[in-house]
Amino acid sequence: MRILGIVLAGGQGKRMKSKLYKVMHPVCGKPLVGHVVDVLDEIQADRKIVVVGHGAETVKAYLGDRAEYALQAQQLGTGHAAIQAEALLEGDDGIAIITFGDTPLISGDSLKEMIRLHSESGAAATVMSAKLDNPFGYGRIIRNADGDVVGIVEQKDCTEDQKRINEINTGICCFDKRKLFEALKQVKNDNAQQEYYLTDVIGILNGQGDKVVGYITADATEGMGINDRVQLSEAEQAMRARINRRHMLNGVTIIDPSHTYIEKEVRIGSDTVVYPGTVLKGRTVIGEECQIGPHADITDSTVSDRVAIQHSVLLEAEVGEETTVGPYAYLRPGARLGRQVKIGDFVEIKNATLGEGTKVSHLSYVGDAQVGKNVNVGCGAITVNYDGFNKNLTVIGDDAFIGSNVNLIAPVKIGEGAYVVAGSTITHEVEPGDVAIARERQTNKPGYAEKLRQRFKANKAKKS
Repeated sequence: MRILGIVLAGGQGKRMKSKLYKVMHPVCGKPLVGHVVDVLDEIQADRKIVVVGHGAETVKAYLGDRAEYALQAQQLGTGHAAIQAEALLEGDDGIAIITFGDTPLISGDSLKEMIRLHSESGAAATVMSAKLDNPFGYGRIIRNADGDVVGIVEQKDCTEDQKRINEINTGICCFDKRKLFEALKQVKNDNAQQEYYLTDVIGILNGQGDKVVGYITADATEGMGINDRVQLSEAEQAMRARINRRHMLNGVTIIDPSHTYIEKEVRIGSDTVVYPGTVLKGRTVIGEECQIGPHADITDSTVSDRVAIQHSVLLEAEVGEETTVGPYAYLRPGARLGRQVKIGDFVEIKNATLGEGTKVSHLSYVGDAQVGKNVNVGCGAITVNYDGFNKNLTVIGDDAFIGSNVNLIAPVKIGEGAYVVAGSTITHEVEPGDVAIARERQTNKPGYAEKLRQRFKANKAKKS
């Protein structure tokens, strides 16, 4: 049976009070609608149609060819939104799943179970519901003696008995595609909002003798819709808890989950320990047996096994096995560190490859460089890579020693085993095995310090 996913994402989201279109607000680093389309990919939906309205071009630019698009030019309710997909699905039969662009917590497992129940029961429609201790404000699921769904009653329309029902409607549902669109054509807008409601389809199907069943999801947050910034924050917390739980069950130690931020697509190996204040974003991959944090901020980077990173920022960087980074290091795009490299405090690496065993221990900048194995870069050493017009390359051979406060004026090459004396400014190639000294000869003037002090005092007195 073909799975036809329909995502209703046309609402403006006025309560967000934002210039950003509602479904483009991020949760754990990804727009709301992106999470929903991800789940449709997870269940291998044959079609994914996103019904757009306000901010249509923004959604299309983000999702691209991951989905097809139907336009809801006027926002006249959920039923009106759903029927916009009919033309695209003409001639295609199957199970139509209705989801919402502002429900990022829906899971693939729940959708699969809802589809399974729908298929096995032979229902025309299956409603996803949840049970809440406090159902106030939600539409209640009304079942008959056989357990089938016979109606959905909104809070304001509930009788006293119905108010005591704790099974609520999440809004997510699936239908026989043909029956869905036939029923949608019968939906009326004779209500206070003058809108066409998708929930009215349930009553229409019941009225014509079709079977409607309900699937109760174990996680009530899955149907949580986002309408304002408070709910956005609540969804963020729920998503973070879900992500952290998944990693911990997979063998990752998270010392303080409430103070750790990990986005959905991050992968972490077993026996890695994540310390408080850590932020892992994008498509970051962390290996096994690592120590990450405290206060590591890592985005779109690859970290190999047994690496330690603390109080540092990594952006589009690669870190080899058994390497240490930090505290207070900054690995910028193109930083590629080999095995057992040491990057110490207040070191910045940009677009540079460092070979196995190389050490840049403190207060240095290495940019646009190729650094070999077992190189020592001393405190305050700098690759001077920018001449005001172009970025130039510095090449340092294996086993070279770069002394403290050395300036390497690129383009320049330091040969294997060469030794650059501290305080030197190097402008020419240093051959393998050579020692390079490039600093002015020191001159001492005996007893001159007191004369200099007296001169300074005299000049100060004249100015006052």
